[in-house]
Amino acid sequence: MTLSPRRAASYRLSLRLLLSPARLRESLTTLQPQPSLRNATIAGAQVALALVLIAAALHPSPWQHVLGFACLGALAALFGRCATVAQRRRIVLIAGALLLGPVAVLSWLSWLGLPALALLLALAAITGVIAALAHRLQTGVPGAVIFIFAASAALSPVSSLQLLLERCIATALGVAVAWVLCLLTDRLRDISALPAPPTEALQHRVLTVPSPGYAPRQALRVALCAALASGLAYAAGWPHPAWAAIGAVAVQQGAHLPGTVHRAWQRTLGTLVGAALAWAFLSAAPSFWTVLLAAAVLQICTEMTIGMNYALGQIFVTPMALLMTTLAVPGEAADMALARILDTVLGAGVGTVLALAFSSVQERIELARHHRRTA
Repeated sequence: MTLSPRRAASYRLSLRLLLSPARLRESLTTLQPQPSLRNATIAGAQVALALVLIAAALHPSPWQHVLGFACLGALAALFGRCATVAQRRRIVLIAGALLLGPVAVLSWLSWLGLPALALLLALAAITGVIAALAHRLQTGVPGAVIFIFAASAALSPVSSLQLLLERCIATALGVAVAWVLCLLTDRLRDISALPAPPTEALQHRVLTVPSPGYAPRQALRVALCAALASGLAYAAGWPHPAWAAIGAVAVQQGAHLPGTVHRAWQRTLGTLVGAALAWAFLSAAPSFWTVLLAAAVLQICTEMTIGMNYALGQIFVTPMALLMTTLAVPGEAADMALARILDTVLGAGVGTVLALAFSSVQERIELARHHRRTA
């Protein structure tokens, strides 16, 4: 199938507008008001406290090797911050299920002995399903990318059925700790100032409500994006190809073309700074408890800033993710930092290109109008 000259020209113009300096300038200078800095800080603190409690319990135990999965389960406390106390209990449980499910499925597939490329394709398929479920169940910020981050950890080899069960139990334990902490501390949030639970559309100031077919279409697009990004990283021989899928999915959470390229620039530049910070910190060979404390502090800083500007949040979330990876699988700081940068750049590029490829004529027209207003 060949593009008509008119349609090809439309794509070329849109690509030029997406890559214009104006988009980069918008990405770096746009600051969104936090709906509630207090509530964002409390959500980060709830996760941070869960991480410390889980580490204190598992680090000296025979189950230290699944500590990372328990920490991933604790990320359920990030969800539902804009809901009432009663609603949040349900949302945290839903988020916990969306964290546990992919870990269980991919760990099982790894135990069955699937090759690495097949596991990456399975991750891509699960990514699409999770994106659709997160949309339908209205889990809200921080979005499906958190679930994909947890799923990617399950791609590591599983040598026995016991290890598979330990991973699942550890993840469920993390969810349980997060849920209990939210139950005990949720009333510290400013309930009277809670906005309506945000959707991706509201985050990007899109006033139209997604059509009933939005979730299936988005699921297919996200799955294809994850498969392409991780496949390219795998073909290049990079050590963490799933990280490219995470970067691509994060970019796909933009609800329109300017939002997509904003997230691409912000994620890339924030990752560059954050990876450098992580490399400098890990190169000093800190102790386990120092790494844990730093990860907890970075988690709070992430939630305080990412709602204002995605790049600012990435400066904190990137080293936090690398520190959590170090807690689970100690490795070379320089290698992990470089891998994170390469995978992020690749994922952002794939996500942006596919967002343009799947865009409608109306979306490209709106991009041109947006450029005229802001250039």
